[in-house]
Amino acid sequence: MKRAILLSALLLSQFGTSQLLKTSGQKIVNDKGENIQLRGLGLGGWMLQEGYMLKTADFAGPQYKIREKIAELIGEEGMQKFYKAYLKNGVTKQDIDFLAKAGFNSIRLPMHYNLYTLPIEKEPVKGQNTWLEEGFKMTDNLLQWCADNKMYLILDLHAAPGGQGNDVNISDNDKSKPSLWENEDNQKKTVALWKKLAERYKDSPWIGGYDLINEPNINFTGKNPNGTDEMSNAPLWKLQKEITAAIRETDKKHIIFIEGNGWGNNYNGLIPIWDDNMVFSFHKYWNYNDEPTIQHALDLREKHNMPVWLGETGENSNVWFTELIQLLNKHNIGYAFWPMKKIDNIAGITNVKTTPEYEKLLDYWKNGGEKPSKEYAEKALMQIADHYKLNNTEIKRDVIDAMFRQVTDPSTKPFKNHQVPGRVFASDYDLGRMGSAYLDKDFINLWVSDPAKRSEWNSGQQMRNDGVDIYKCNDKVTNQYYVGKTETGEWLQYTVHAKEDKNYTFDIRYSSASTGKIRIETASKEVLASVSLNSTGGNENWKTISTPNIRLQKGENKIKVYFEEGGANLNYFEIK
Repeated sequence: MKRAILLSALLLSQFGTSQLLKTSGQKIVNDKGENIQLRGLGLGGWMLQEGYMLKTADFAGPQYKIREKIAELIGEEGMQKFYKAYLKNGVTKQDIDFLAKAGFNSIRLPMHYNLYTLPIEKEPVKGQNTWLEEGFKMTDNLLQWCADNKMYLILDLHAAPGGQGNDVNISDNDKSKPSLWENEDNQKKTVALWKKLAERYKDSPWIGGYDLINEPNINFTGKNPNGTDEMSNAPLWKLQKEITAAIRETDKKHIIFIEGNGWGNNYNGLIPIWDDNMVFSFHKYWNYNDEPTIQHALDLREKHNMPVWLGETGENSNVWFTELIQLLNKHNIGYAFWPMKKIDNIAGITNVKTTPEYEKLLDYWKNGGEKPSKEYAEKALMQIADHYKLNNTEIKRDVIDAMFRQVTDPSTKPFKNHQVPGRVFASDYDLGRMGSAYLDKDFINLWVSDPAKRSEWNSGQQMRNDGVDIYKCNDKVTNQYYVGKTETGEWLQYTVHAKEDKNYTFDIRYSSASTGKIRIETASKEVLASVSLNSTGGNENWKTISTPNIRLQKGENKIKVYFEEGGANLNYFEIK
């Protein structure tokens, strides 16, 4: 009772200075009527795993298959132990504090229903709902961390009972069991879960709203299995209207976010708007950042005089991130990027580092061979769970810089503090927009718009999320990475600080299977040196070439390494 009184007092005190969100025409506003643009991040991979996030996509896409693979090696009890550590480490107050400091003002929580209630097949009494404390407790904690940082928490039902579509990975859908759309009990459980959530959080001012069903993708009457050509969508609108009614029985305040079919973008057959505090959500991946790619959302907003929100986006280059946010800012559209943590991640704000032991498990699962012992597998998996702690991840400063500073600031910043004399690794080029800090000819993935433009942008998939191609390095002196796949006309900029105004010698460490040529120049294009690079006999054969008499000024120097003839790989240059 004492705890309940304290909680009620806390909620009342929050409401006293609350920033509760609501809609006002085509805007999302707070209770002072101020426009709020949601700048958010989705906690993908926490409550719900997708195979690509753990590098298991080739043999285990949906989470239930991942769990089966783990249980095969370490047993059911071991698997439960792993997931307990994984969930504990995946998101903590430290993570939310970090996101707030980075500049995000909201969180989208992708929920798996099975953390809140049992599957219909496991209910002791058919048609009834058993409520599980685990998911609610995780949500309570997350909400408190958000409130502490004055951040909004948007609840997103990412995996609905039975699964909401044919893309099984995103909803942990077991096709051998009836889906959300095939089974009335699954639909009733979905409605009941939302009512339960609304009852619990109706008085929480930092709940940003309820995102009812993530990315429905189902062919009710159309031919495309993911509902992109669906014209009716009648079952989708009917269920979302029923969920809204259940929420409104107890919660009259919070925003309802609805999503269309075809991964959130197909709003065909939309029935008359059934609530006066509702927002359209759309998703955007792998296409151009221009008005035509968001016109369908702008049209919805205008036609219905309702706000729109880009509820999920990401998985692209820094160039794409900056351009997208500039476009959204222009049209006053909020967003939530995806995801926060995954293994071997360059396109997110954190990278979970893999291990040789985990790679061995992946190889066994994919290719067979000698089965790792239970002890070995358990140790490998618990180590990966430990790597999900924020302190053990690699913070991707380049991604954060692209999402925030670079949106409005075209200047460059040093990636590292380079002192002269000293060694400058090629992968430590400046932070900044493409064309300001670097130039690369392959820097964005547009494969939805143009299949010919499907690209890895950074083809080495290492370290940074720009177009610059960075690979693992095996040279005897290394920061683990080298810049490769260089093309004629590309360049990299470095900010270095010289102790004296004098001539220096550049020792350039490179490898190449062919001849190449680089030019060293100032940011104002004053040529300091032109260097021919002979073949070293292969990409893994490293050699050093010295170039003397390069003049640097005392203090800050911005120098460019320009590839007059591409093909060479750069490890570092040492300035003496």
